[in-house]
Amino acid sequence: MQDVKNHDLPTSTRSHGPSFNARRSSKLLRLAGCTILLFFCGLYATQFSTSDFGPQGVSLFLHDADMDLCPQVDMLFPEVSGELWKSIGQDMRTEEFKKQAVDWLAGAVRVETETFDDMGPVDEDPRWRSRFKFHAYLEQAFPLVHANLKLTKVNTYGLLYEWKGSDASLKPILMAGHQDVVPVNPDTVQEWTHPPYSGYYDGTRIWGRGSNDDKSGLIGTISAVEVLLRNDFKPVRTVVMPFGFDEEAGGLRGAASLAKVLEELYGECGFAFIIDEGGGFTEQYGTVFATPGVAEKGSFSIKMDLATKGGHSSVPPDHTSIGILSALLTHLENNPFERRINRSTPTYRMFQCFAEHSSVMPSSLRKAIRKSINSDDALREVESVLLKDPVYRALVSTTQAVDMIHGGIKSNALPEETWAVVNHRVAITSSVEATISRDISLLQPLVEKFNLTFSAFGEPIPPPSDLYPSEGSLEISYVGGINTPAPITPWDLKDAEADTAPFRMLAGTIRGVFREHRGFADGRDVVVSPGMPTVGTDTRWYWNLTKHIFRYSHHNSGNSTNSFERAHTVNEFLEADNLVETIRFFVTLIMNADESREF
Repeated sequence: MQDVKNHDLPTSTRSHGPSFNARRSSKLLRLAGCTILLFFCGLYATQFSTSDFGPQGVSLFLHDADMDLCPQVDMLFPEVSGELWKSIGQDMRTEEFKKQAVDWLAGAVRVETETFDDMGPVDEDPRWRSRFKFHAYLEQAFPLVHANLKLTKVNTYGLLYEWKGSDASLKPILMAGHQDVVPVNPDTVQEWTHPPYSGYYDGTRIWGRGSNDDKSGLIGTISAVEVLLRNDFKPVRTVVMPFGFDEEAGGLRGAASLAKVLEELYGECGFAFIIDEGGGFTEQYGTVFATPGVAEKGSFSIKMDLATKGGHSSVPPDHTSIGILSALLTHLENNPFERRINRSTPTYRMFQCFAEHSSVMPSSLRKAIRKSINSDDALREVESVLLKDPVYRALVSTTQAVDMIHGGIKSNALPEETWAVVNHRVAITSSVEATISRDISLLQPLVEKFNLTFSAFGEPIPPPSDLYPSEGSLEISYVGGINTPAPITPWDLKDAEADTAPFRMLAGTIRGVFREHRGFADGRDVVVSPGMPTVGTDTRWYWNLTKHIFRYSHHNSGNSTNSFERAHTVNEFLEADNLVETIRFFVTLIMNADESREF
Protein backbone atom coordinates (compact mmCIF):
# COMPACT_ATOMS: atom_id res chain seq x y z
CA MET A 1 0.00 0.00 0.00
CA GLN A 2 1.30 3.39 -0.93
CA ASP A 3 1.97 5.99 1.68
CA VAL A 4 -0.33 8.99 1.68
CA LYS A 5 1.55 12.27 1.55
CA ASN A 6 0.82 14.86 4.16
CA HIS A 7 -0.42 17.45 1.68
CA ASP A 8 -3.25 15.11 0.52
CA LEU A 9 -4.98 15.47 3.90
CA PRO A 10 -7.28 18.24 5.03
CA THR A 11 -5.49 21.11 6.72
CA SER A 12 -7.00 20.34 10.11
CA THR A 13 -5.40 16.86 10.17
CA ARG A 14 -1.95 17.54 8.75
CA SER A 15 -0.05 17.75 12.00
CA HIS A 16 -2.08 16.17 14.73
CA GLY A 17 -4.80 14.00 13.03
CA PRO A 18 -5.25 10.29 13.61
CA SER A 19 -3.47 7.65 11.60
CA PHE A 20 -4.69 6.71 8.11
CA ASN A 21 -6.19 3.41 9.29
CA ALA A 22 -8.17 5.18 11.97
CA ARG A 23 -9.40 7.75 9.50
CA ARG A 24 -10.43 5.00 7.05
CA SER A 25 -12.37 3.15 9.76
CA SER A 26 -14.19 6.35 10.62
CA LYS A 27 -15.21 6.87 7.00
CA LEU A 28 -16.44 3.30 6.70
CA LEU A 29 -18.52 3.68 9.83
CA ARG A 30 -20.07 6.88 8.52
CA LEU A 31 -20.84 5.20 5.18
CA ALA A 32 -22.46 2.23 6.90
CA GLY A 33 -24.48 4.57 9.09
CA CYS A 34 -25.75 6.48 6.07
CA THR A 35 -26.67 3.24 4.30
CA ILE A 36 -28.66 2.03 7.30
CA LEU A 37 -30.35 5.43 7.61
CA LEU A 38 -31.36 5.38 3.94
CA PHE A 39 -32.73 1.86 4.33
CA PHE A 40 -34.94 2.83 7.24
CA CYS A 41 -36.03 6.02 5.51
CA GLY A 42 -37.17 3.91 2.55
CA LEU A 43 -38.91 1.46 4.86
CA TYR A 44 -40.62 4.33 6.66
CA ALA A 45 -41.70 5.86 3.37
CA THR A 46 -43.59 2.72 2.33
CA GLN A 47 -45.86 3.10 5.34
CA PHE A 48 -47.38 6.27 3.91
CA SER A 49 -50.14 6.51 1.36
CA THR A 50 -49.15 8.00 -1.97
CA SER A 51 -51.78 10.67 -1.56
CA ASP A 52 -50.12 11.86 1.64
CA PHE A 53 -47.28 13.38 -0.34
CA GLY A 54 -48.51 14.96 -3.51
CA PRO A 55 -51.51 15.83 -5.70
CA GLN A 56 -53.33 13.08 -7.57
CA GLY A 57 -51.64 10.45 -5.42
CA VAL A 58 -48.11 11.18 -6.69
CA SER A 59 -45.66 9.69 -4.20
CA LEU A 60 -42.47 11.45 -3.20
CA PHE A 61 -40.98 8.01 -2.48
CA LEU A 62 -40.45 4.91 -4.57
CA HIS A 63 -43.69 2.88 -4.65
CA ASP A 64 -43.63 -0.91 -4.66
CA ALA A 65 -45.65 -2.23 -7.59
CA ASP A 66 -47.10 -4.94 -5.35
CA MET A 67 -48.77 -2.21 -3.29
CA ASP A 68 -51.34 -1.57 -6.06
CA LEU A 69 -54.20 -2.48 -3.77
CA CYS A 70 -57.00 -2.14 -6.31
CA PRO A 71 -56.00 -2.52 -9.98
CA GLN A 72 -58.44 -1.13 -12.55
CA VAL A 73 -59.26 -2.32 -16.05
CA ASP A 74 -59.57 0.03 -19.00
CA MET A 75 -62.96 1.40 -20.01
CA LEU A 76 -64.63 -0.97 -22.46
CA PHE A 77 -66.75 0.12 -25.42
CA PRO A 78 -68.11 -1.88 -28.37
CA GLU A 79 -65.78 -1.83 -31.38
CA VAL A 80 -67.36 -4.02 -34.06
CA SER A 81 -70.70 -2.26 -33.51
CA GLY A 82 -69.12 0.93 -32.25
CA GLU A 83 -70.92 3.29 -34.61
CA LEU A 84 -74.29 1.74 -33.78
CA TRP A 85 -73.52 2.01 -30.07
CA LYS A 86 -72.64 5.70 -30.45
CA SER A 87 -75.85 6.35 -32.38
CA ILE A 88 -77.93 4.66 -29.67
CA GLY A 89 -76.08 6.66 -27.04
CA GLN A 90 -76.92 9.93 -28.76
CA ASP A 91 -80.58 8.97 -28.91
CA MET A 92 -80.53 8.23 -25.17
CA ARG A 93 -79.47 11.80 -24.45
CA THR A 94 -82.75 13.18 -25.79
CA GLU A 95 -85.76 14.19 -23.72
CA GLU A 96 -87.88 12.01 -25.98
CA PHE A 97 -86.00 8.90 -24.91
CA LYS A 98 -86.11 9.86 -21.23
CA LYS A 99 -89.89 10.23 -21.51
CA GLN A 100 -90.13 6.80 -23.12
CA ALA A 101 -88.01 5.25 -20.34
CA VAL A 102 -90.09 6.92 -17.64
CA ASP A 103 -93.31 5.66 -19.25
CA TRP A 104 -91.89 2.11 -19.38
CA LEU A 105 -91.08 2.03 -15.66
CA ALA A 106 -94.10 4.02 -14.48
CA GLY A 107 -96.43 1.62 -16.29
CA ALA A 108 -94.73 -1.35 -14.63
CA VAL A 109 -95.06 0.23 -11.18
CA ARG A 110 -98.80 0.71 -11.69
CA VAL A 111 -99.32 -3.05 -11.85
CA GLU A 112 -99.47 -4.32 -8.27
CA THR A 113 -97.50 -7.56 -8.03
CA GLU A 114 -97.17 -7.99 -4.28
CA THR A 115 -95.76 -11.16 -2.76
CA PHE A 116 -96.84 -12.19 0.75
CA ASP A 117 -95.10 -14.75 2.93
CA ASP A 118 -98.25 -16.84 3.32
CA MET A 119 -99.14 -17.24 -0.37
CA GLY A 120 -100.45 -20.67 -1.34
CA PRO A 121 -99.85 -22.75 -4.49
CA VAL A 122 -99.78 -20.82 -7.74
CA ASP A 123 -102.85 -22.61 -9.08
CA GLU A 124 -104.89 -21.93 -5.95
CA ASP A 125 -104.03 -18.57 -4.38
CA PRO A 126 -105.73 -15.77 -6.37
CA ARG A 127 -103.12 -13.22 -5.25
CA TRP A 128 -100.72 -14.63 -7.86
CA ARG A 129 -102.98 -13.57 -10.71
CA SER A 130 -101.68 -10.00 -10.67
CA ARG A 131 -98.72 -11.38 -12.62
CA PHE A 132 -101.01 -11.98 -15.61
CA LYS A 133 -101.70 -8.23 -15.69
CA PHE A 134 -97.97 -7.58 -15.58
CA HIS A 135 -97.38 -9.99 -18.47
CA ALA A 136 -100.01 -8.20 -20.51
CA TYR A 137 -98.35 -4.88 -19.76
CA LEU A 138 -94.92 -6.13 -20.91
CA GLU A 139 -96.41 -7.46 -24.13
CA GLN A 140 -98.02 -4.09 -24.88
CA ALA A 141 -94.99 -1.99 -23.85
CA PHE A 142 -92.31 -4.01 -25.66
CA PRO A 143 -93.74 -5.20 -28.97
CA LEU A 144 -90.38 -5.89 -30.66
CA VAL A 145 -89.21 -8.11 -27.81
CA HIS A 146 -92.38 -10.18 -28.03
CA ALA A 147 -92.22 -10.36 -31.81
CA ASN A 148 -88.58 -11.47 -32.01
CA LEU A 149 -87.71 -13.39 -28.83
CA LYS A 150 -88.91 -16.81 -27.75
CA LEU A 151 -91.03 -16.56 -24.59
CA THR A 152 -91.69 -19.55 -22.35
CA LYS A 153 -93.86 -19.35 -19.26
CA VAL A 154 -92.55 -21.50 -16.43
CA ASN A 155 -94.74 -22.56 -13.51
CA THR A 156 -97.51 -20.32 -14.89
CA TYR A 157 -96.01 -16.95 -13.95
CA GLY A 158 -92.25 -17.22 -14.57
CA LEU A 159 -91.05 -15.55 -17.79
CA LEU A 160 -88.16 -16.92 -19.84
CA TYR A 161 -87.10 -14.82 -22.84
CA GLU A 162 -84.49 -16.18 -25.28
CA TRP A 163 -82.82 -14.00 -27.92
CA LYS A 164 -80.96 -16.46 -30.08
CA GLY A 165 -77.51 -15.50 -31.31
CA SER A 166 -75.96 -16.58 -34.60
CA ASP A 167 -73.08 -18.54 -33.00
CA ALA A 168 -74.29 -21.43 -30.86
CA SER A 169 -70.71 -22.23 -29.79
CA LEU A 170 -70.60 -19.11 -27.61
CA LYS A 171 -71.99 -19.45 -24.13
CA PRO A 172 -75.06 -17.23 -23.68
CA ILE A 173 -75.35 -14.51 -21.07
CA LEU A 174 -78.16 -14.44 -18.52
CA MET A 175 -79.72 -11.20 -17.27
CA ALA A 176 -82.18 -11.86 -14.44
CA GLY A 177 -84.86 -9.83 -12.69
CA HIS A 178 -88.06 -10.32 -10.74
CA GLN A 179 -91.61 -9.19 -11.32
CA ASP A 180 -92.81 -9.00 -7.73
CA VAL A 181 -92.57 -6.39 -4.99
CA VAL A 182 -92.98 -6.37 -1.23
CA PRO A 183 -96.45 -5.35 -0.04
CA VAL A 184 -97.26 -1.80 0.97
CA ASN A 185 -98.37 -1.56 4.59
CA PRO A 186 -101.90 -0.07 4.42
CA ASP A 187 -101.17 1.89 7.59
CA THR A 188 -98.38 3.82 5.82
CA VAL A 189 -100.17 4.79 2.60
CA GLN A 190 -100.83 8.31 3.91
CA GLU A 191 -97.11 8.77 4.51
CA TRP A 192 -96.26 8.43 0.81
CA THR A 193 -95.54 11.67 -1.04
CA HIS A 194 -97.32 10.11 -4.03
CA PRO A 195 -99.57 7.02 -3.95
CA PRO A 196 -97.42 3.86 -3.86
CA TYR A 197 -98.76 2.43 -7.12
CA SER A 198 -99.18 5.66 -9.04
CA GLY A 199 -95.87 5.54 -10.90
CA TYR A 200 -95.94 9.31 -10.51
CA TYR A 201 -93.20 11.25 -12.32
CA ASP A 202 -92.36 14.67 -10.89
CA GLY A 203 -89.91 15.63 -13.61
CA THR A 204 -86.96 14.08 -11.76
CA ARG A 205 -88.10 10.91 -9.98
CA ILE A 206 -90.44 8.00 -10.67
CA TRP A 207 -92.28 7.19 -7.43
CA GLY A 208 -93.81 3.93 -6.29
CA ARG A 209 -93.31 0.43 -4.97
CA GLY A 210 -90.89 -1.45 -7.20
CA SER A 211 -89.43 1.65 -8.84
CA ASN A 212 -86.12 0.75 -7.18
CA ASP A 213 -86.51 -2.94 -6.26
CA ASP A 214 -86.62 -4.45 -8.80
CA LYS A 215 -88.88 -3.38 -11.60
CA SER A 216 -86.22 -0.85 -12.58
CA GLY A 217 -83.82 -3.75 -13.16
CA LEU A 218 -86.35 -5.79 -15.12
CA ILE A 219 -87.48 -2.80 -17.17
CA GLY A 220 -83.87 -1.71 -17.69
CA THR A 221 -83.03 -5.14 -19.09
CA ILE A 222 -86.00 -5.65 -21.38
CA SER A 223 -85.84 -2.00 -22.52
CA ALA A 224 -82.23 -2.49 -23.61
CA VAL A 225 -83.27 -5.41 -25.82
CA GLU A 226 -86.18 -3.40 -27.26
CA VAL A 227 -83.78 -0.55 -28.07
CA LEU A 228 -81.29 -2.89 -29.75
CA LEU A 229 -84.05 -4.52 -31.81
CA ARG A 230 -85.30 -1.07 -32.80
CA ASN A 231 -81.81 -0.40 -34.17
CA ASP A 232 -81.60 -3.73 -36.04
CA PHE A 233 -78.88 -5.21 -33.81
CA LYS A 234 -78.47 -8.94 -34.37
CA PRO A 235 -76.61 -10.75 -31.59
CA VAL A 236 -73.89 -13.30 -32.16
CA ARG A 237 -74.11 -14.50 -28.55
CA THR A 238 -77.48 -15.65 -27.20
CA VAL A 239 -79.11 -13.46 -24.55
CA VAL A 240 -81.44 -15.05 -21.97
CA MET A 241 -83.71 -13.16 -19.57
CA PRO A 242 -85.47 -15.12 -16.78
CA PHE A 243 -87.89 -13.08 -14.68
CA GLY A 244 -89.06 -14.73 -11.46
CA PHE A 245 -92.28 -13.84 -9.70
CA ASP A 246 -91.71 -14.50 -5.99
CA GLU A 247 -88.20 -13.29 -5.22
CA GLU A 248 -89.50 -11.36 -2.21
CA ALA A 249 -90.50 -14.71 -0.68
CA GLY A 250 -87.28 -16.53 -1.60
CA GLY A 251 -87.91 -17.49 -5.23
CA LEU A 252 -89.02 -21.03 -4.37
CA ARG A 253 -91.75 -21.10 -7.03
CA GLY A 254 -90.29 -18.66 -9.56
CA ALA A 255 -86.49 -18.66 -9.91
CA ALA A 256 -86.24 -22.23 -8.61
CA SER A 257 -88.52 -23.45 -11.40
CA LEU A 258 -86.77 -21.29 -14.00
CA ALA A 259 -83.37 -22.67 -12.93
CA LYS A 260 -84.46 -26.24 -13.63
CA VAL A 261 -85.64 -25.33 -17.13
CA LEU A 262 -82.48 -23.33 -17.84
CA GLU A 263 -80.24 -26.21 -16.82
CA GLU A 264 -82.24 -28.60 -19.02
CA LEU A 265 -81.87 -26.23 -22.00
CA TYR A 266 -78.28 -25.07 -21.59
CA GLY A 267 -76.67 -27.56 -19.24
CA GLU A 268 -74.61 -27.19 -16.08
CA CYS A 269 -72.21 -24.23 -16.34
CA GLY A 270 -73.92 -23.42 -19.63
CA PHE A 271 -73.76 -19.63 -19.28
CA ALA A 272 -70.84 -17.22 -19.62
CA PHE A 273 -72.12 -15.15 -16.71
CA ILE A 274 -75.25 -14.09 -14.84
CA ILE A 275 -76.15 -10.58 -13.75
CA ASP A 276 -78.98 -9.81 -11.34
CA GLU A 277 -79.93 -7.01 -8.98
CA GLY A 278 -77.37 -5.95 -6.37
CA GLY A 279 -74.99 -3.19 -5.36
CA GLY A 280 -74.70 -0.02 -7.41
CA PHE A 281 -72.24 2.87 -7.34
CA THR A 282 -71.83 5.35 -4.53
CA GLU A 283 -69.52 8.11 -3.38
CA GLN A 284 -67.17 7.09 -0.58
CA TYR A 285 -64.38 9.31 0.78
CA GLY A 286 -64.76 11.74 -2.12
CA THR A 287 -64.56 9.11 -4.89
CA VAL A 288 -67.26 7.18 -6.76
CA PHE A 289 -67.01 3.39 -6.32
CA ALA A 290 -69.03 0.70 -8.10
CA THR A 291 -69.26 -2.55 -6.16
CA PRO A 292 -70.71 -5.45 -8.19
CA GLY A 293 -71.48 -8.32 -5.82
CA VAL A 294 -69.29 -11.38 -6.35
CA ALA A 295 -70.53 -13.19 -3.24
CA GLU A 296 -73.73 -13.57 -1.28
CA LYS A 297 -74.33 -14.36 2.36
CA GLY A 298 -76.36 -17.35 3.43
CA SER A 299 -79.71 -16.86 5.10
CA PHE A 300 -82.28 -18.69 7.18
CA SER A 301 -84.79 -17.97 9.92
CA ILE A 302 -85.55 -19.83 13.12
CA LYS A 303 -88.79 -19.89 15.04
CA MET A 304 -88.55 -20.03 18.84
CA ASP A 305 -91.67 -21.59 20.36
CA LEU A 306 -92.01 -21.24 24.13
CA ALA A 307 -94.74 -23.05 26.05
CA THR A 308 -95.52 -22.60 29.77
CA LYS A 309 -98.45 -23.27 32.06
CA GLY A 310 -101.43 -21.00 31.79
CA GLY A 311 -103.72 -19.70 34.48
CA HIS A 312 -105.25 -16.55 35.88
CA SER A 313 -103.02 -13.48 35.78
CA SER A 314 -103.95 -12.63 39.38
CA VAL A 315 -101.51 -15.31 40.56
CA PRO A 316 -98.61 -14.96 38.14
CA PRO A 317 -95.28 -16.80 38.17
CA ASP A 318 -92.06 -14.80 38.43
CA HIS A 319 -91.76 -14.93 34.65
CA THR A 320 -94.50 -15.53 32.10
CA SER A 321 -93.73 -17.10 28.75
CA ILE A 322 -93.57 -13.59 27.28
CA GLY A 323 -91.06 -12.51 29.91
CA ILE A 324 -88.93 -15.63 29.41
CA LEU A 325 -88.95 -15.29 25.62
CA SER A 326 -88.06 -11.62 25.94
CA ALA A 327 -85.08 -12.55 28.11
CA LEU A 328 -83.93 -15.12 25.53
CA LEU A 329 -84.21 -12.63 22.69
CA THR A 330 -82.47 -9.89 24.66
CA HIS A 331 -79.65 -12.33 25.44
CA LEU A 332 -79.23 -13.01 21.71
CA GLU A 333 -79.17 -9.31 20.87
CA ASN A 334 -76.70 -8.57 23.66
CA ASN A 335 -74.32 -11.14 22.19
CA PRO A 336 -73.88 -10.33 18.50
CA PHE A 337 -71.72 -12.50 16.28
CA GLU A 338 -68.03 -11.69 16.16
CA ARG A 339 -67.31 -8.83 13.77
CA ARG A 340 -63.96 -9.32 12.10
CA ILE A 341 -62.57 -8.37 8.70
CA ASN A 342 -61.23 -11.40 6.85
CA ARG A 343 -58.39 -10.68 4.41
CA SER A 344 -59.58 -13.30 1.92
CA THR A 345 -62.96 -11.68 1.29
CA PRO A 346 -64.06 -9.26 -1.45
CA THR A 347 -65.16 -6.85 1.30
CA TYR A 348 -61.54 -6.51 2.45
CA ARG A 349 -60.51 -5.77 -1.14
CA MET A 350 -63.25 -3.12 -1.25
CA PHE A 351 -61.67 -1.44 1.78
CA GLN A 352 -58.29 -1.62 0.02
CA CYS A 353 -59.86 0.06 -3.00
CA PHE A 354 -61.07 2.86 -0.74
CA ALA A 355 -57.52 3.34 0.53
CA GLU A 356 -55.97 3.19 -2.94
CA HIS A 357 -58.33 5.47 -4.84
CA SER A 358 -60.29 7.68 -2.45
CA SER A 359 -59.43 11.36 -2.51
CA VAL A 360 -60.29 12.44 1.04
CA MET A 361 -59.84 9.37 3.24
CA PRO A 362 -58.08 10.30 6.50
CA SER A 363 -54.38 9.54 6.14
CA SER A 364 -54.32 7.53 9.37
CA LEU A 365 -57.03 5.18 8.09
CA ARG A 366 -55.39 4.94 4.67
CA LYS A 367 -52.08 3.96 6.25
CA ALA A 368 -53.76 1.45 8.55
CA ILE A 369 -55.50 -0.27 5.62
CA ARG A 370 -52.20 -0.49 3.76
CA LYS A 371 -50.36 -1.86 6.77
CA SER A 372 -53.17 -4.31 7.58
CA ILE A 373 -52.11 -6.51 4.67
CA ASN A 374 -49.34 -7.87 6.88
CA SER A 375 -50.15 -6.47 10.32
CA ASP A 376 -52.86 -7.86 12.58
CA ASP A 377 -52.57 -4.81 14.82
CA ALA A 378 -53.27 -2.55 11.86
CA LEU A 379 -56.22 -4.73 10.86
CA ARG A 380 -57.72 -4.32 14.35
CA GLU A 381 -57.24 -0.56 13.96
CA VAL A 382 -59.10 -0.64 10.64
CA GLU A 383 -61.92 -2.61 12.25
CA SER A 384 -62.23 -0.08 15.07
CA VAL A 385 -62.92 2.63 12.49
CA LEU A 386 -64.81 0.99 9.63
CA LEU A 387 -67.01 -1.33 11.66
CA LYS A 388 -68.70 1.62 13.29
CA ASP A 389 -70.72 1.66 10.05
CA PRO A 390 -73.68 -0.76 10.42
CA VAL A 391 -73.54 -1.69 6.72
CA TYR A 392 -69.88 -2.71 6.97
CA ARG A 393 -70.62 -4.66 10.14
CA ALA A 394 -73.33 -6.53 8.28
CA LEU A 395 -70.99 -7.29 5.38
CA VAL A 396 -68.23 -8.87 7.46
CA SER A 397 -70.24 -10.87 9.98
CA THR A 398 -73.19 -13.15 10.52
CA THR A 399 -76.18 -11.11 11.65
CA GLN A 400 -79.35 -11.74 13.60
CA ALA A 401 -82.60 -9.79 13.58
CA VAL A 402 -85.67 -10.45 15.72
CA ASP A 403 -88.37 -9.75 13.13
CA MET A 404 -91.57 -11.27 14.50
CA ILE A 405 -93.06 -11.94 17.94
CA HIS A 406 -96.41 -13.13 19.21
CA GLY A 407 -97.86 -14.06 22.58
CA GLY A 408 -100.97 -13.86 24.72
CA ILE A 409 -104.66 -13.67 23.90
CA LYS A 410 -106.22 -11.90 26.91
CA SER A 411 -105.14 -9.23 29.38
CA ASN A 412 -106.06 -11.36 32.44
CA ALA A 413 -104.89 -14.78 31.19
CA LEU A 414 -101.31 -16.05 31.45
CA PRO A 415 -99.87 -16.64 27.97
CA GLU A 416 -99.40 -20.35 27.31
CA GLU A 417 -97.84 -20.09 23.86
CA THR A 418 -95.35 -17.46 22.77
CA TRP A 419 -93.15 -17.41 19.70
CA ALA A 420 -90.65 -15.26 17.83
CA VAL A 421 -88.82 -15.43 14.51
CA VAL A 422 -85.13 -14.57 14.24
CA ASN A 423 -83.58 -14.03 10.81
CA HIS A 424 -79.91 -14.81 10.21
CA ARG A 425 -77.65 -13.70 7.36
CA VAL A 426 -74.64 -15.99 7.37
CA ALA A 427 -71.17 -14.57 6.67
CA ILE A 428 -69.37 -16.03 3.65
CA THR A 429 -66.61 -17.16 6.03
CA SER A 430 -69.09 -19.12 8.19
CA SER A 431 -71.87 -21.69 7.70
CA VAL A 432 -75.47 -22.41 8.62
CA GLU A 433 -74.28 -25.21 10.92
CA ALA A 434 -71.89 -22.96 12.81
CA THR A 435 -74.61 -20.34 13.24
CA ILE A 436 -77.09 -22.84 14.63
CA SER A 437 -74.50 -24.31 17.00
CA ARG A 438 -73.76 -20.85 18.34
CA ASP A 439 -77.47 -20.09 18.88
CA ILE A 440 -77.99 -23.29 20.85
CA SER A 441 -74.95 -22.80 23.05
CA LEU A 442 -75.91 -19.19 23.74
CA LEU A 443 -79.46 -20.07 24.74
CA GLN A 444 -78.66 -23.09 26.90
CA PRO A 445 -77.66 -21.23 30.10
CA LEU A 446 -80.95 -19.31 30.12
CA VAL A 447 -82.92 -22.46 29.32
CA GLU A 448 -81.40 -23.98 32.45
CA LYS A 449 -82.03 -20.82 34.47
CA PHE A 450 -85.75 -20.86 33.62
CA ASN A 451 -85.95 -24.64 34.03
CA LEU A 452 -87.13 -25.44 30.51
CA THR A 453 -86.84 -28.52 28.36
CA PHE A 454 -85.07 -27.73 25.10
CA SER A 455 -85.23 -29.18 21.61
CA ALA A 456 -83.75 -27.93 18.36
CA PHE A 457 -84.90 -29.06 14.92
CA GLY A 458 -86.58 -32.15 16.30
CA GLU A 459 -83.63 -33.24 18.43
CA PRO A 460 -83.75 -32.96 22.25
CA ILE A 461 -80.95 -31.01 23.87
CA PRO A 462 -79.98 -33.01 27.00
CA PRO A 463 -80.57 -31.11 30.24
CA PRO A 464 -78.12 -31.14 33.16
CA SER A 465 -78.67 -34.04 35.55
CA ASP A 466 -79.85 -31.81 38.44
CA LEU A 467 -82.66 -30.10 36.48
CA TYR A 468 -85.90 -29.85 38.46
CA PRO A 469 -89.19 -30.90 36.84
CA SER A 470 -89.68 -28.72 33.79
CA GLU A 471 -91.65 -25.48 34.01
CA GLY A 472 -92.00 -25.17 30.28
CA SER A 473 -90.43 -25.98 26.95
CA LEU A 474 -88.47 -24.19 24.24
CA GLU A 475 -88.42 -25.56 20.71
CA ILE A 476 -86.36 -24.15 17.84
CA SER A 477 -87.29 -24.93 14.24
CA TYR A 478 -86.59 -23.59 10.77
CA VAL A 479 -89.15 -21.34 9.14
CA GLY A 480 -88.80 -20.81 5.41
CA GLY A 481 -85.86 -21.87 3.27
CA ILE A 482 -82.22 -22.46 4.19
CA ASN A 483 -79.57 -20.84 2.00
CA THR A 484 -75.89 -21.51 2.48
CA PRO A 485 -73.35 -18.80 1.51
CA ALA A 486 -72.95 -18.66 -2.26
CA PRO A 487 -69.88 -19.78 -4.20
CA ILE A 488 -67.58 -16.80 -4.75
CA THR A 489 -67.23 -15.52 -8.29
CA PRO A 490 -63.61 -15.22 -9.55
CA TRP A 491 -62.80 -11.54 -9.10
CA ASP A 492 -59.18 -11.02 -8.07
CA LEU A 493 -57.43 -9.16 -10.89
CA LYS A 494 -54.12 -9.59 -9.04
CA ASP A 495 -54.39 -13.38 -9.35
CA ALA A 496 -53.01 -14.35 -12.74
CA GLU A 497 -54.42 -17.87 -12.41
CA ALA A 498 -58.02 -16.78 -11.74
CA ASP A 499 -60.63 -16.92 -14.49
CA THR A 500 -61.61 -13.26 -14.25
CA ALA A 501 -62.51 -12.50 -17.88
CA PRO A 502 -66.25 -11.94 -17.15
CA PHE A 503 -65.43 -9.70 -14.17
CA ARG A 504 -62.97 -7.70 -16.27
CA MET A 505 -65.58 -7.28 -19.01
CA LEU A 506 -68.18 -6.16 -16.47
CA ALA A 507 -65.76 -3.75 -14.78
CA GLY A 508 -64.74 -2.23 -18.10
CA THR A 509 -68.40 -1.82 -19.06
CA ILE A 510 -69.25 -0.12 -15.77
CA ARG A 511 -66.36 2.31 -16.15
CA GLY A 512 -67.17 3.01 -19.78
CA VAL A 513 -70.88 3.63 -19.22
CA PHE A 514 -70.25 5.82 -16.20
CA ARG A 515 -67.82 8.00 -18.14
CA GLU A 516 -70.01 8.10 -21.24
CA HIS A 517 -73.20 8.96 -19.37
CA ARG A 518 -71.99 11.39 -16.72
CA GLY A 519 -68.23 11.47 -16.33
CA PHE A 520 -67.18 13.57 -19.31
CA ALA A 521 -69.01 16.61 -17.96
CA ASP A 522 -66.86 16.99 -14.86
CA GLY A 523 -63.97 14.65 -15.59
CA ARG A 524 -64.97 12.26 -12.82
CA ASP A 525 -64.36 8.54 -13.09
CA VAL A 526 -65.64 5.48 -11.25
CA VAL A 527 -63.50 2.91 -9.45
CA VAL A 528 -64.73 -0.68 -9.67
CA SER A 529 -64.27 -2.91 -6.66
CA PRO A 530 -65.57 -6.37 -5.85
CA GLY A 531 -68.45 -6.11 -3.42
CA MET A 532 -71.26 -8.03 -1.79
CA PRO A 533 -74.88 -7.02 -1.18
CA THR A 534 -76.30 -7.37 2.30
CA VAL A 535 -79.47 -8.94 0.90
CA GLY A 536 -80.26 -12.15 -0.99
CA THR A 537 -81.24 -12.47 -4.66
CA ASP A 538 -82.75 -15.00 -7.04
CA THR A 539 -79.23 -16.03 -8.04
CA ARG A 540 -79.27 -18.48 -5.12
CA TRP A 541 -81.10 -20.82 -7.51
CA TYR A 542 -78.68 -20.33 -10.42
CA TRP A 543 -75.41 -21.60 -8.94
CA ASN A 544 -75.28 -24.61 -11.30
CA LEU A 545 -75.54 -22.45 -14.39
CA THR A 546 -72.17 -20.65 -14.15
CA LYS A 547 -69.39 -19.82 -11.73
CA HIS A 548 -69.59 -16.16 -12.78
CA ILE A 549 -72.51 -14.51 -10.97
CA PHE A 550 -72.71 -10.74 -10.51
CA ARG A 551 -75.21 -8.88 -8.35
CA TYR A 552 -75.18 -5.35 -9.68
CA SER A 553 -77.69 -2.60 -10.38
CA HIS A 554 -76.22 0.32 -12.28
CA HIS A 555 -77.89 2.84 -9.95
CA ASN A 556 -76.48 5.85 -8.21
CA SER A 557 -76.86 5.11 -4.49
CA GLY A 558 -75.85 8.63 -3.45
CA ASN A 559 -73.63 8.64 -0.38
CA SER A 560 -74.90 5.36 1.03
CA THR A 561 -73.10 2.04 1.04
CA ASN A 562 -76.51 0.37 1.18
CA SER A 563 -77.97 0.45 -2.33
CA PHE A 564 -81.25 -1.00 -1.04
CA GLU A 565 -82.02 1.62 1.60
CA ARG A 566 -84.63 3.19 -0.68
CA ALA A 567 -86.42 -0.14 -1.19
CA HIS A 568 -89.05 -1.89 0.94
CA THR A 569 -90.08 1.35 2.59
CA VAL A 570 -92.26 4.43 2.29
CA ASN A 571 -91.53 6.75 -0.66
CA GLU A 572 -89.56 4.33 -2.81
CA PHE A 573 -88.37 6.08 -5.95
CA LEU A 574 -85.83 6.07 -8.76
CA GLU A 575 -84.41 9.09 -10.53
CA ALA A 576 -85.21 9.17 -14.23
CA ASP A 577 -81.58 9.82 -15.13
CA ASN A 578 -80.64 6.67 -13.23
CA LEU A 579 -83.15 4.70 -15.28
CA VAL A 580 -81.74 6.00 -18.57
CA GLU A 581 -78.23 5.13 -17.42
CA THR A 582 -79.41 1.65 -16.42
CA ILE A 583 -80.78 1.05 -19.92
CA ARG A 584 -77.52 2.37 -21.42
CA PHE A 585 -75.61 -0.01 -19.16
CA PHE A 586 -77.53 -3.09 -20.31
CA VAL A 587 -77.26 -2.06 -23.97
CA THR A 588 -73.49 -1.73 -23.58
CA LEU A 589 -73.17 -4.93 -21.57
CA ILE A 590 -74.99 -6.94 -24.24
CA MET A 591 -72.83 -5.46 -27.00
CA ASN A 592 -69.53 -5.85 -25.14
CA ALA A 593 -70.32 -9.45 -24.22
CA ASP A 594 -71.34 -10.10 -27.83
CA GLU A 595 -67.89 -9.05 -29.04
CA SER A 596 -65.84 -10.79 -26.36
CA ARG A 597 -64.17 -14.11 -27.12
CA GLU A 598 -62.52 -14.51 -23.72
CA PHE A 599 -65.45 -16.52 -22.35
